[in-house]
Amino acid sequence: MNQPNSQPTSDLMLRETASQTAGPYVHIGLALASAGNPVRDEEIWNEMVKPDAEGEHIELVGTVIDGNGDLVRDAFIEAWQADANGTYQADYDLSKPFNSFGRTATTFDHGSEWSLTTIKPGAVKHPNGQWMAPHINLTIFARGVNVHLQTRLYFEDETEANNKCPVLSRIESPVRRQTLIAKHEEVDGKVRYRLDICLQGKGETVFFDF
Repeated sequence: MNQPNSQPTSDLMLRETASQTAGPYVHIGLALASAGNPVRDEEIWNEMVKPDAEGEHIELVGTVIDGNGDLVRDAFIEAWQADANGTYQADYDLSKPFNSFGRTATTFDHGSEWSLTTIKPGAVKHPNGQWMAPHINLTIFARGVNVHLQTRLYFEDETEANNKCPVLSRIESPVRRQTLIAKHEEVDGKVRYRLDICLQGKGETVFFDF
């Protein structure tokens, strides 16, 4: 006879539903303004750079699109990148001109865009000794996505470096490779790059399993 507590834990758990996977609850703790909550004095958010930081100051923008082609209005994104010299800054400190880590979220308005203010990263050496093209690592959390997704943002105007990048070049399909290339824009005299992230279906962004 089985004791009441002998049933495997997995049998006792209710099956998850789409609304119980990642998000939108993550906004309550990590994207306070997006969730309509008061913001904290010190916050890890989407301004990774201060005016005196070394390097080219840029803005990154984009949307997140689901398999139906609809905007995902409550996606949450984390960014991790090197500084202008190609060095990752492991110690996060809001008083520093630049931090390698930042967060953002898509908005609930009509355009539903995420945005990051940062600097264009320098090239970073791959463990095999080759230089990787300048890039920004992105982690995406969204409802219906059980395990966060990881991808990279590369820059349209780094064609030569992109072609030689040992990571980007491993994507055999040139069409699929383009899903990681942010398009160059200039808005009010400021440099901006756009990358729309497609979670599923035609035009799906290439995601990595690191």
